[in-house]
Amino acid sequence: MVGGLVPPSTRLSDIAQQAGVSEATVSRVLNGKAGVSTATRQVVLAALDTLGYERPARLQSRSAGLIGLITPELSNPIFPAFAQVIEQVLTRDGYTPVLCTQSPGGSTEDELTGTLVDRGVNGIIYVSGLHADSTADMDRYVKLAGRGVPFVMINGYTEQVSAPFVSTDDRSAMRLAVQHLVELGHSRIGLAVGPRRYVPVVRKIEGFVQHMRTALPLSAEEAEGFVQHSLFTVEGGQAAANALIDKGCTAIICGSDLMAFGAIRAARHRGLSVPRDISVVGFDDSPLIVFADPPLTTLRQPVEAMGQAAVNALLEEVTGNPAPHAEYVFMPELVVRGSTAAARD
Repeated sequence: MVGGLVPPSTRLSDIAQQAGVSEATVSRVLNGKAGVSTATRQVVLAALDTLGYERPARLQSRSAGLIGLITPELSNPIFPAFAQVIEQVLTRDGYTPVLCTQSPGGSTEDELTGTLVDRGVNGIIYVSGLHADSTADMDRYVKLAGRGVPFVMINGYTEQVSAPFVSTDDRSAMRLAVQHLVELGHSRIGLAVGPRRYVPVVRKIEGFVQHMRTALPLSAEEAEGFVQHSLFTVEGGQAAANALIDKGCTAIICGSDLMAFGAIRAARHRGLSVPRDISVVGFDDSPLIVFADPPLTTLRQPVEAMGQAAVNALLEEVTGNPAPHAEYVFMPELVVRGSTAAARD
């Protein structure tokens, strides 16, 4: 469709097939006719966008405002997954999302925040930002609140900032992983995670140590000895896994799916097979994980529910009905695939 014109009838069938509706319904939507539900209208518009057609001018709604979304680098697939969900929800609610991504040597979170505020955004959503770093100065967020800019934080928590927080239950995630591996007969289980200064890392360690003590005859000190810090990257996972394998671990829980890929690589470089010799559990269940070899057992973050909750909380703030300044904690799900198996005798 060019210049906002309704596409020729030969294209109506494509849109109808994509949307799963009749050509007559597509025609009614494109021509602004009545008799179509809001849900069906949204499905047809989504099909139009997916197929690359320009929407007719009459269907191009005015934005209710700009919402900033600040994420870390996009090389970790979990961050694009969060961004996609949040942008879809914001667009559906009539707002225009403005995605800002940090990268090494690029703009900092503070610089991106300043740019968004200067552009007059209605609010900001932070994904795994400085709010998750226990060593960072939280005064930056206090000042932002003082300027009247609503914001919501995803995956990270601090009592120093009065705002809605949306988090995955990292402690429960470790319980699920440890329980799964113990049931498979593993007793030397390692945890590969990022730097301890991050709140989600601390919570993972707390959950890991607690449930290792509960499920196995280990002291807290002994369980801590199976925690290896590194970077949340493939290379970081490989380094951490090598250290844990040297300690005799037969199973490794990783703080991200990328680290899990590194753990599998480390095992293979040492002539070990996953899962025959080493079981590996990831964290996130990011979109590309199903193509891993072997398919990765992982702890799934409920990205859609978390993204929806973050947007809902922010828009309550934007519309003058502040959400409770609390942390909304979402339960992860253990997804068992091919990278974990019974421990060898």
